[in-house]
Amino acid sequence: MLSGGPKRRKVWKTAEAALPKRGGGREAFRRDEARMPGEGDDDYDCMTFDAREGGSTRPQARWNRFKWALFVSNLVFTVYSIAGLVVCLTLWFNVWGKADIVRVGNQPELVVSTLAAALGVLTALVGWSGILLNNRAFLSLYCVLTWACFALLVAPGYITYKRRAFNLEGKLNQQWSEALGLAGRLRVQNVLHCCGYFSPFVEATVSQTCYARSVLPGCKAPYLRFERAILGWWYTAVFALVPAQIAVMAVGLLCANHVTYRFGKGMMPRAYRLDMNSLAIIMDNYASQLAEQYGVDVAAEVMARSRSNLQLDAMPTMPYSRSSTVSLSTPTRYNVFSSKTTQSAVAS
Repeated sequence: MLSGGPKRRKVWKTAEAALPKRGGGREAFRRDEARMPGEGDDDYDCMTFDAREGGSTRPQARWNRFKWALFVSNLVFTVYSIAGLVVCLTLWFNVWGKADIVRVGNQPELVVSTLAAALGVLTALVGWSGILLNNRAFLSLYCVLTWACFALLVAPGYITYKRRAFNLEGKLNQQWSEALGLAGRLRVQNVLHCCGYFSPFVEATVSQTCYARSVLPGCKAPYLRFERAILGWWYTAVFALVPAQIAVMAVGLLCANHVTYRFGKGMMPRAYRLDMNSLAIIMDNYASQLAEQYGVDVAAEVMARSRSNLQLDAMPTMPYSRSSTVSLSTPTRYNVFSSKTTQSAVAS
């Protein structure tokens, strides 16, 4: 983690970068990189902002192969979700010539298909938010919602296949006599230009075109042909999308946590970060232990070397140190060698 990393993480150095960046971003674990954020450091999105001409700043966005895989899969998912929602809405708004028959005779399948398409569009929007913002919380929700979309996707396919494959004629006979009612029969008669189920004298709804002496044929044959065709197209389209949906789910599970090459956003959460005050306390305790075990001179030498390695001279003066070297006499808020430590060291 402290090495330069593979070539895909290589960072190009600029002439303006005289001092190392004070924590955060994609380069937080590079060699000779500061491990602590500075005041006002808000580089949380794995991007380094470089000053451009005119005073503007632009992020250097770098997409890895996992993010591209998410992008392509979610694009495909978005396309067929929107297409399915458009088809369902055209059926609900009676745009097609025989859409009214679907609304009457296949209402459960149409409702489930509409819910699946709407949830798919919502899930795709959550996915775009997670991909473009590098937000793993959104991507986790996206992965969960893709499973719900899969369940709602296969439901209308199973319903339509079961209805078409197992005694479709008997189911239509029961639907016409018990479920449709007068208004439903009238709508089917008007669209298919028929009268009654077998003839105008068998379960017919009287209208301007359907009456006792009407020459229109019965509705059973055209209604059966229509249902057999529409149900076949329905479950074929649904089951054709199942491999694509499984691929979207697999890509989401495999790539959601790798939208950037490092887990998280390049830095620890703020509550767990090491700041200068915490480092001062740690150095104070470490110096006290060194002074007790090896004496004040050895401790001073080690602390001076540690201060040089941590590049504390290049940072603003912190409360625990008011000079660039370790002082044994100057009292400070977080003095590395307190008087108590010195007395204990001399006594030892």
